[in-house]
Amino acid sequence: MISVVDLNTYPNYNQRTQNYSNPLRRAYFSYDNQQPVIPDNNDSSKTIATFGLLQIASIALQKASKWFGDKLMRGKEFTSFENVAKVAQTMIDKNKLNVSAYFINKDNIKKFPEYLRNALTPVANGENAFYMDSAKLAVAPEKKPSLILHELGHAINASKGKFLRFLQKSRIYSAYVPTAVLLANNMLQDKGCHSDFIEKHAGLIGFLAFLPTVIEEGLASYRGVNAAKKVLGKTANLKILKKNYFTAWLTYLIGAIGLGVASKAAVIANKNPNI
Repeated sequence: MISVVDLNTYPNYNQRTQNYSNPLRRAYFSYDNQQPVIPDNNDSSKTIATFGLLQIASIALQKASKWFGDKLMRGKEFTSFENVAKVAQTMIDKNKLNVSAYFINKDNIKKFPEYLRNALTPVANGENAFYMDSAKLAVAPEKKPSLILHELGHAINASKGKFLRFLQKSRIYSAYVPTAVLLANNMLQDKGCHSDFIEKHAGLIGFLAFLPTVIEEGLASYRGVNAAKKVLGKTANLKILKKNYFTAWLTYLIGAIGLGVASKAAVIANKNPNI
């Protein structure tokens, strides 16, 4: 099994969409690649400044996440292909995983069903790795095989009970958090509630909504590193593996911050339609 390499969409404040791909495959968050919008002069200077900073932050987060994603894929491998395959098989056998693990290249991708090839193409190009729970499939690029250990870490998490499965599946719903925050705030206002708690803490709410994913991703990497340590011992340079996985984890942390930015901007823009 592997970390689900899918695209989540965070609805924008004005119905535009932005893509946030999960980290071990160049994950990033952004509003879109536009310069900050200049609102009408009637808006308060504080609101204008805050909204502008949020847009700038979203662009910066996108660039930072892409940088970390590229750095991950350019990073050195910690051991040989054969050793990685050995660790992966041990993870499958020891945890009794009903999972198929593959190292994808441009030749063997042709052996997969056509409906999977679009998702596997970035993997074959060395740009992605993922775990698909529904297909019990874990894949990594043949040129970056160590990513398979992280993905098998996701598979182990999925087999360890409801709580870890909840952490793993929570990312599916995080895409809707900005909209949910906006609706909740509007609903309270419509009912005459004068509390501005949601409005004030929209950014924190968005961040916390993605935190389960950040935690689960870190745990998946820990399982991969721990398995490599037990199987290979001192024959492999685990410092390289830890560094690569930490780089990948940072893209998820950036995603959590990005979701907080999206949630805060959604509330501000809804309250100030001229922005």
